[in-house]
Amino acid sequence: MKKTLIAPSILSADFSRLGDEIREVEASGADVIHVDVMDGHFVPNITIGAPVVKKIRPVTRLPLDCHLMIENPEKYIADFAKAGADWISVHVETCDLAKLLPAIKKLGCRAGSVINPPTPVEKVIPFVELSDFVLVMTVNPGFGGQKMIDDCIKKIAIIREHIEKHKLATEIEVDGGINQETIKRAFDAGAGIIVAGSAIFDTGDYKRSITELREAAR
Repeated sequence: MKKTLIAPSILSADFSRLGDEIREVEASGADVIHVDVMDGHFVPNITIGAPVVKKIRPVTRLPLDCHLMIENPEKYIADFAKAGADWISVHVETCDLAKLLPAIKKLGCRAGSVINPPTPVEKVIPFVELSDFVLVMTVNPGFGGQKMIDDCIKKIAIIREHIEKHKLATEIEVDGGINQETIKRAFDAGAGIIVAGSAIFDTGDYKRSITELREAAR
């Protein structure tokens, strides 16, 4: 059985000790560090940019998964790649994925396509083959701690069917409302990369939380 990858979202971390938080989740068994980049325009929140990614890059050996919830992402992908991003994902709602996914790969990063809850899954299907991974948002992006929108799980299953039908290597990532109770539904639908924020950082015991998430997905 393929290992479930757990990607703690630093949106829920204590930013006053961000470096230590990242080190702690890495030591606790995390596989990827998820970095939520928000611009206050595409989503109703502002978080961090490439300079912060550059500062945290030396802190961890884990891949930095930079999810660009921003308008005009084509203007910034090179900055994030240069700062140390390993994965860069961009939204079908904000850009021409046919152009931007290959451009991300040329920068040496894994390229991900992202779809928001209100967007029909048919909008991202044509780009699955170009994507190293597809990120299915199971909450409306902008803030952590939201409840999973159950209908979004259907999108994961549809994307998985497309991947299997065409024998693609594309992986599926899920982000939004993931905890020990909801992770099984996302995993069974086909998600193998699991983003979790408050379910890890709000617990005080990162190792136990990550272990419980991985076990709950079996």
